[in-house]
Amino acid sequence: MSILLFLFILVVLIVSHEFGHFIVAKWMKIRVDEFAIGFPPRIWSVKRGETEYSVNALPIGGYVKIFGENPDEESLHGPEMARSFATQPKKIQAMVVSAGVIFNVLLAWVLLSLGFMLGFPPAISGSGYENYAKNTAFSITSVAPRTPAELAGLKAGDKITSLVSGNDILIPTASEEVQAFIVSHGQGTISVFYERGGAKNEVSVAPREGIVPGKPAIGITTDIIGIVKLPVHKALWEGAKNTYFLLDETIRGLFNLVKSALIGQGSLAALSGPVGIVKMVGDASALGFVYLLGFTALISINLAVINLIPVPALDGGRLFFILIEWLKGSPIKPPVANAVNTVGFALLLILMVVVTYHDIARLVTG
Repeated sequence: MSILLFLFILVVLIVSHEFGHFIVAKWMKIRVDEFAIGFPPRIWSVKRGETEYSVNALPIGGYVKIFGENPDEESLHGPEMARSFATQPKKIQAMVVSAGVIFNVLLAWVLLSLGFMLGFPPAISGSGYENYAKNTAFSITSVAPRTPAELAGLKAGDKITSLVSGNDILIPTASEEVQAFIVSHGQGTISVFYERGGAKNEVSVAPREGIVPGKPAIGITTDIIGIVKLPVHKALWEGAKNTYFLLDETIRGLFNLVKSALIGQGSLAALSGPVGIVKMVGDASALGFVYLLGFTALISINLAVINLIPVPALDGGRLFFILIEWLKGSPIKPPVANAVNTVGFALLLILMVVVTYHDIARLVTG
């Protein structure tokens, strides 16, 4: 079931991204030869006007075939050259290329806004949602990987009812209380009583050093979580604010990841490929539909940010090529551009294989 959900989410994200390229190219009167969901072999297609719309057998992506995107003699000097991407002003080329990223951000905004309309479960403390929140509970908001909490099976969304160590019992109402309790019982084990999906559970965890600098921890963050259902206009505003927050955090996270890699401190543990995302989709869907909406919005934001990296075969690489051509006042020779894009695509595939291998290794080793 998680795999089917993952494939559905992937199709939604890809269609949104490619529709951005498609609609802006159409708006700019550039010829679009094909809009495809998935990769060949082809299952179904229909032609409407000059564009062929197709559904392919491999639901792991999609593409828009824009005339002149890969320059050749026909697109540069043929009878339809005026409608070729390659002959457009650099400003229009940049608009078409960046439209996919923009539409992924817009999709995240729509999904988060819809979540607030249906009833979203954000952290309540100091959020301004206090007057709208219902069914509040002290809950886990995140679980760090390879920590005592994750190894014990705790997950984001679990409602903590109590912490017990020896004769000491804590009924938590604030994150600071939980932190203090864990620190004061850092040499022993702590029983965490929690609820998930209406079922009551208990696990034992042993705090350890190194998760949080200078003190023992189990690897969770906590807050008061409640269901916040907003009217449409407020939901749209909160959706926009949360989209901006996720975009900012994702950019910062990517910057820190690249920085760590450059100084030799990077780790593939921070990356997840398709296998890891399938697991996360399963976890999100188990918590409820609105959690799945929020997770999809987060993936859409990540897809937008990653696509802006100036690497050949990504939108950021294509924008970088456009910038170079604008600065030098002449186009990059098509064989050179095509060769660089091919190499870039091959490197991305290698990275995907490596990350997927580490995803599988994490699942096997727990």
